[in-house]
Amino acid sequence: MKNIPLSIPNFNGNEKKYVLDAVEAGWVSTGGAYITKFEEDISKYLKTEMAVACQSGTAAIHLAMILAGVEKDTHVIAPTLTFIAAVNPIKYCGAEPIFMDSNDSLCMDIIKLEAFLENECEKREEGLFFIKTGKRISAIITVHIFGNMTDMESLMKLSEEYEIPVIEDATEALGSYYLSGEYKGKYAGTIADFGCYSFNGNKIITTGGGGMLVAKDIHMAKKAKFLSTQAKTDELFYIHDEIGYNYRMTNLQAALGCAQLEQLERFIRVKERNYYRYKDTIDKINGLRLMEYRQDIRPNYWFYSLYIEKEYKRDRDEMMYYLKQHNIQTRPIWDLIHKQKPYMNCFTYDLETSYELQERILNIPCSSNLSEDDTDIVLSYL
Repeated sequence: MKNIPLSIPNFNGNEKKYVLDAVEAGWVSTGGAYITKFEEDISKYLKTEMAVACQSGTAAIHLAMILAGVEKDTHVIAPTLTFIAAVNPIKYCGAEPIFMDSNDSLCMDIIKLEAFLENECEKREEGLFFIKTGKRISAIITVHIFGNMTDMESLMKLSEEYEIPVIEDATEALGSYYLSGEYKGKYAGTIADFGCYSFNGNKIITTGGGGMLVAKDIHMAKKAKFLSTQAKTDELFYIHDEIGYNYRMTNLQAALGCAQLEQLERFIRVKERNYYRYKDTIDKINGLRLMEYRQDIRPNYWFYSLYIEKEYKRDRDEMMYYLKQHNIQTRPIWDLIHKQKPYMNCFTYDLETSYELQERILNIPCSSNLSEDDTDIVLSYL
């Protein structure tokens, strides 16, 4: 019986050629031409002034939080329905998250966020403060879940009104962009103060591990690059005037990334085809539906979210194990972060939809090399 994985890399381009070239040149670590090329290629694709290659998406988020001014004894607003890597850097900075609900896009509910800022916080000369703790709100991090996008128009209006920096976790949304509205043509990660991307093995393009950071202010991007390379004030004599990090991507990873980026739009076309192939059948099955993307964006169709209604013959976990028996790999959406042991005592606000989504969603196979026959096999067991 054929095994159908959830999401695996697609290496059908120049990956071997570029990686071997890096090896033969002897540049395999955190220096080399492919790092510069990958940064330039990503920057050109996203239409940004600069991009900074990092060790991981988590490293990019951590740098963004440092540069956004996230400090000890402040709060960062974050979604509870996300991968924990979006939230852990808050703790790295000594701050505490306040968890927000999600809506049917799977992304942060900006209507509830507005209510929280208006009703639970107060403006002072020094910034916006959470009334219950007296601590400053130092940033908001929103996550573009599975290639969908947060309502960035509404979020950025709140950011301007309350003077709170925003970080876009676009680790799952490389290639998603707005088709209409104020940000028409703007890619996920390029709208707020900072944008962060991931190239983990299951992402739409991969460098094995690795990430990328972009910033609205090019000086912030340059500072991120400086911090990511151990903050060398004088590279020749190894002078360090502040704390830096070993957050730079390797040349081998970047070589892989250059080859992957060349194929990104093709990957998206395949994932779009398979998404609608799934959707046409699933939406006719009583008790099942495939979660939709916003109508005003071109998503990258990274992950497909199967929503399992109460009336369906199997619940989420039963479905997962049933498909596993037939060699079809699936994955439940993450458990909510505020329920995780390190975050149980953190504040939450009006959580409701996130609980429902967490119980009902199962991710089904979505690799960019998934064939039409593979999708038909998956569909035959639903």
